[in-house]
Amino acid sequence: MKNLFVYGTLRHVPLLEIVLGRPAADIRYDTAILPDHSVFCAQEGAFPLIKSAPGDDARGLLLIDLSDDDVARLDFYEGGYGYELRTKWLRNGRTAEIYFPPEEGVTAGALWVLSQWADHWAELTCIAAREVMSYFGTRTPETIVQMYPMIRARAASQIAARDVRHGGGTLNGVVDVMDRTRIYSDFFALDALTLSHEKFRGGMSNTLQRAVFIGADAAIVLPYDPIRDCVLLVEQLRVGPIGRGDAVAWQYEPIAGRVDAGEQPMDCARREAQEEAGLVLDVLEPIAEGYPSPGTSSEFFYVYVGVTDLSEYVTGVSGLDTENEDIRTHILTFAALMTLVQDRAAANIPLSLCAYWLAHNRDRLRADL
Repeated sequence: MKNLFVYGTLRHVPLLEIVLGRPAADIRYDTAILPDHSVFCAQEGAFPLIKSAPGDDARGLLLIDLSDDDVARLDFYEGGYGYELRTKWLRNGRTAEIYFPPEEGVTAGALWVLSQWADHWAELTCIAAREVMSYFGTRTPETIVQMYPMIRARAASQIAARDVRHGGGTLNGVVDVMDRTRIYSDFFALDALTLSHEKFRGGMSNTLQRAVFIGADAAIVLPYDPIRDCVLLVEQLRVGPIGRGDAVAWQYEPIAGRVDAGEQPMDCARREAQEEAGLVLDVLEPIAEGYPSPGTSSEFFYVYVGVTDLSEYVTGVSGLDTENEDIRTHILTFAALMTLVQDRAAANIPLSLCAYWLAHNRDRLRADL
């Protein structure tokens, strides 16, 4: 049996319950103080780290008489980031093990405050932790570190799904999900569902077997220069056409990217424009938001036209090496764009949506100059 002092996000009891896999009533813990230490925000992300600070106090929870399984679960949740357990004396005279950050790779910022973290990140972190702990015993902590950005993005999409504009006039009926099993997970995920649903004529449907692709929310933006009446497209290889057996795997499309946890869709559109094409967007015009394939996928798109200056833009190859992006940029006149989509030579629905929206709103955008 071990005692462990937690000073950061695990002080949030709902998160602690998820990680240990049992309710707080079944966990022995008490408040405690580690003298001569302080807890700081890490500059690398929304997580804390502890450092020596003579004269200061680090407040936390002392987890008492943890079992080997408890420690294994905590090591799994914390282990992939290079944190190591060290034994320290607490102010109450007891010793406890504490997760200390690695010497390199994390940088202390401002003092970390539990309530401030909870206001912004607690709900998302708890949703993400449920997915993380579902892999306990089947994945390594190092694998979870690689998956974690997408796990957080999926968690963020669940929260965003509560605030929707659509649904007025549709049936808001009962859906009984009897079983939901994750049958694949990596960058994306695939869930198998057993469900029944309320029918338009009343009553419930038969039991149905369905599968859903679990992605994340994405922002899509078509850059448009109203003075020169031209747009910028990106070209890159896409695995969808490969999976379908398409003769051509490269596509023309608008700029697009995943909405990261804590990021607003418009901010994502601006960031992706900079990363994929080196562009600064002026005004963002919202076009649409919704599911591109609601029968099979949880992906949700926020689609924009972004006003920009393309007068000195030089097309070429761009993208982030860290994300293995290989992107080629193109500038097309508005007339060439419409020919492309009207001839059905662009097999990309978001691009066609942007083009037809632009055809309807182009005169207004040009008149605003």
